[in-house]
Order: sequence, then C-alpha cells, then structure tokens
Amino acid sequence: MPRFTLKILTDFAASHQLRDYPGECARLHGHNWKVEVEVSAGQLDQQGMVMDFKDIKRATHEVIARLDHRHLNDCPPFDKINPTVENIAAHLFAEIGKIVSSETAHLSAITIWETDRACVRYTE
Repeated sequence: MPRFTLKILTDFAASHQLRDYPGECARLHGHNWKVEVEVSAGQLDQQGMVMDFKDIKRATHEVIARLDHRHLNDCPPFDKINPTVENIAAHLFAEIGKIVSSETAHLSAITIWETDRACVRYTE
C-alpha cells in the first residue's frame, strides 16, 4: 500500500531553563528551534493531494506563535513540566495534531532541532 508523507520546515526563537538539571542548561539560554512537521496518508483527495501544504503551515504557525520569542518556562504547559526538547516535541505533536489530523491524514512526526547537530523526533 502506498504511503505519502508531506513535510514542512519552520522555526521559532525562545529561551528556556531546564529545571533540576545538573549543568549549564539550568541557566537561562535560548535557541533558534527548527521544527519539521510530517503529515502522512495512504490515499489522496480528489485533487490528488494528501493535504495542502499551506494548511500544515497555518496550523504549525498557530501553535508555534504561542511559544515564539518567549521564555518557555512561563508558557503552558512548560510552566509545570520541564521545557526539554523532548517535552516540546511531544507538546507540538499533540497541539498540531489536533488541527491537521483528519479521517485520511494524520500527523506522523515532529522533529525539533535544538541546534544544527542535535534534534528529537517524536512519533506515536
């Protein structure tokens, strides 16, 4: 069975401090986070698409706008949970998935790049 995966790439800037971390990342610091959003489906719609890229971009920007140019430790849910890259990826997956998932397409992965050499990929 064929499988199609669409991917968009965007970014946002934000600071954070890791709670209970025994190192430098416990201090205030920031990142220019890169975000890859993947939407998958096994069939195409009447126009021959899984989903319009602009709909994936719109949903992603809607969610990321809540974090962009902010201190993540002050933003829900990171005011309660540690703003690790793993928790950020899981949060973005849940929030973007609510918007883009449908009967035929679903959010299949979120990859968050904390630096050019370190990332987390989250799937369910």
